[in-house]
Amino acid sequence: FHVREQDVRALVLVPTKELGQQVQNMMRKLAAFCSRDVRVADISGKADLSAQRPILMEKPDVVVGTPSRVLAHLNAQNLVLHSTLEMLVVDEADLLFSFGFEADLKNLLCHLPKIYQSFLMSATFTEDVQALKELLLHNPVILKLQGSQLPGGSQLQQYSIKCEEEDKFLLIYTLLRLRLVQGKTLVFVGAVDRCYRLKLFLEQFSIPACVLNSELPVQSRCHIITQFNQGFYDYIIATDEQSLSAPAGAAQTSEGKDKEYGVSRGVDFQNVSNVINFDFPTTVDSYIHRVGRTARADNPGTALSFVSSTETALLTEVEEALMGDNADCVLKPYQFKMEEIEGFRYRCRDAMRSVTKQAVREARLKEIKQELLNSEKLKTYFEDNPRDLQLLRHDKDLHPAVVKPHLKNVPEYLVPETLRSVVNPLSARRKLRKEKQEGVAKPSFKVRTICRNLLNDVLGTVVEFGVDVQLESIIS
Repeated sequence: FHVREQDVRALVLVPTKELGQQVQNMMRKLAAFCSRDVRVADISGKADLSAQRPILMEKPDVVVGTPSRVLAHLNAQNLVLHSTLEMLVVDEADLLFSFGFEADLKNLLCHLPKIYQSFLMSATFTEDVQALKELLLHNPVILKLQGSQLPGGSQLQQYSIKCEEEDKFLLIYTLLRLRLVQGKTLVFVGAVDRCYRLKLFLEQFSIPACVLNSELPVQSRCHIITQFNQGFYDYIIATDEQSLSAPAGAAQTSEGKDKEYGVSRGVDFQNVSNVINFDFPTTVDSYIHRVGRTARADNPGTALSFVSSTETALLTEVEEALMGDNADCVLKPYQFKMEEIEGFRYRCRDAMRSVTKQAVREARLKEIKQELLNSEKLKTYFEDNPRDLQLLRHDKDLHPAVVKPHLKNVPEYLVPETLRSVVNPLSARRKLRKEKQEGVAKPSFKVRTICRNLLNDVLGTVVEFGVDVQLESIIS
């Protein structure tokens, strides 16, 4: 019986830090009953190399990381693979080159042994994937998963509605404030500024939402996703920047954007009921990956896309692609009568006046500072106090804009008649419950008047109209 020395046997390369943590968590779950025999280490985080060195010195069986991070450890000789590696796994391969990892990947291969088994996974087969395939694989066996990239119409309902900029804000306010959209919802926008603009707009109406983008620290992003999956939040406003311009090897751009960030791809959002494309995606692939966050497994889901006049060509491109893939995957027109919610327009305009460029800029800075503080807490204190982690929320109001209290409530006269039974079911329920408790429906005014006249004659007293409760008890 030969006992093998403890060494790193497998390397998993991922394009984003969020996916790295997800891979580690999943592998630990799979190896829960043999955790002493199979150890997994995720080094994709932003901790100092020296802080991660002790983890690698223990020689975990599987190392997970981004190409740039793995290469940095190889160059620092914290990680040695040239004689022990048996398996190389590349996940979301089509994103590696677009995220600027081409040079890192080529340099990394020089540190690997001559013989090892490679696995390459990709959602799309692009020129980058072809180049990566030629770089990593030799006479590979190719497995293609057949079938539509999106579920059929019975599971995934896809809608589009044509509306311009102001109407987008009006519609999102109506859908969220009147709770016409039920369940956990991902709202995708096209830029980081749009994230905060929409969050500040919703804050005016006391609608809490989290922001998820490349400027936030990775620990905060992962914690937001975890809490969203656990049901702490209903709404996440996210960007899905596919490619962040950064020089190879640089951790962040000059604007502070993390190049190893991705929301629409790879990240495991659980039980998402709705995806709203506040800004329409710029490519067919982006649309598929956004909408693919909902209707997972056998769960139903809904995707709603707001389309402005400048985005109509993109919508046509997506429709043609989906029709060619599966005739059932078609975007239906969202039958919503915008004229019925015109009464809300002045409230939305009032809220938008408070969401200035300066307010957005201040909100952006405040959020980053706040999340950096949270990130440090996550890194140190919460490792020893995991229960307290639940107290740390990411959907708190930023309030750099002036919040007008009267916008919080929706007057009933503004709610369209067709929606009143849907929007205010509680008031009808309370009224019914009260009548059941009393055991009888409240008498009409005419009946009460007749009873008073009879009581006046019998008792010889004047019964005031204000004593309805006593009268009803006598009547009953």
